Amino acid sequence: MSNVVVLDNGGGLIKAGQGGERDPAVVIPNCLYRPLTSKKFLHPSTTTEEDLTSAAIRRPIDRGYLINPDLQRDIWSHLFNSLLHVSPSSSSLLLTEPLFSLPSIQRSTDELIFEDFGFNSLFVADSPSLVHLYESSRRPDSLLSEAQCSLVVDCGFSFTHVAPVFQNCTLNYGVKRIDLGGKALTNYLKELVSYRSINVMDETFLMDDVKEKLCFVSLDVETDLQIARKQGKDNLFRCTYVLPDGVTHKKGYVEDPEAAQRHLRASPSAAMEPNKEAYQLETIAKTEERKRVDLTKNEFDLMNERFLVPEMIFQPADLGMNEAGLAECIVRAVNACHPYLRPVLYQSIILTGGSTLFPRFAERLQKDLRPLVPNEYQVKITTQNDPILDVWRGGSLLASSPNFESTCVTKAEYEEHGSARCRRRFFH
Repeated sequence: MSNVVVLDNGGGLIKAGQGGERDPAVVIPNCLYRPLTSKKFLHPSTTTEEDLTSAAIRRPIDRGYLINPDLQRDIWSHLFNSLLHVSPSSSSLLLTEPLFSLPSIQRSTDELIFEDFGFNSLFVADSPSLVHLYESSRRPDSLLSEAQCSLVVDCGFSFTHVAPVFQNCTLNYGVKRIDLGGKALTNYLKELVSYRSINVMDETFLMDDVKEKLCFVSLDVETDLQIARKQGKDNLFRCTYVLPDGVTHKKGYVEDPEAAQRHLRASPSAAMEPNKEAYQLETIAKTEERKRVDLTKNEFDLMNERFLVPEMIFQPADLGMNEAGLAECIVRAVNACHPYLRPVLYQSIILTGGSTLFPRFAERLQKDLRPLVPNEYQVKITTQNDPILDVWRGGSLLASSPNFESTCVTKAEYEEHGSARCRRRFFH
């Protein structure tokens, strides 16, 4: 069996390594970046210590699909030669690809793999089927494994998919998509902070860090909005993010991480109790603070932005978007499947993708989903240990299976039959 390279080529991150391993050897951004101190675009590395403030970014993938094959070739060449140190001519490749990829994009991808890099063979898989494979192997006694059926909710970088999986095959007719992902959430956070505090529209890496460290999902938006209006210590959501100064620290950080987590420990009823004395003291303090404004302050405060940004996934219509929320998408996906599968799908919901890492994501989804599901069905949501890497782990598991080589398309078959005919083997 030849060497198998497993490549989870996401719009935000590339996860790559050898088939059969537990974790990927390399996790890097799928982009080139140009810092202010450089005149050319640089390749990302696993240990980037550069100042990425206002860095320009070029991505080969937009809205989940490959739009710049030349740029992707450049990034993959750096990945295979400098980071993984593999020889494509003596290796097979297992590649993840988004659902409903266009034939023209598939042809461009196959040309990169077989003609530019010269891989021996190729297997193309989608994320939901790999997540299902990994979870069923991790929990062999679960309903998911016994029924070989699950509903994968993939909240990725470019968009969110709700995909039914049956016997390791994604049921394409039941897949529903929301055109919202991690990138859209970061852009919305940029707009909110730029409108209320300082201009951060060019700070993609910085605002990604703010989103990952400070944002969370609200279980009661109306109550949390009232808390966010409070003054002083009664406002459990107020926290400060310090921007990099390029001298003492090149990366931003949360000023008081302990205070930023207060909302997770406090009860909603206690948070809503008024404290008149604290309010009066805070009003006096704010009046004094206004008299001595520090124009050199290199930080900004976050309040209701922390939960309004992830709220996009659950209520996109509130922001004027013509999209269904996540809970409604799940119901539509399940109803598109055979009635016999519906009870199993509701009990086998798997959350994957970086956006599911927001605190309280699963609890909020359960709360929104339960009123929409018939009473005779149970709803069980499973969160993965590492939703960013578990797609790759499923690919690694598949690549180490005994019959993997027989399911691949070889370079000779590609040269003889072309891309379109070879792609029929992958059922999507």
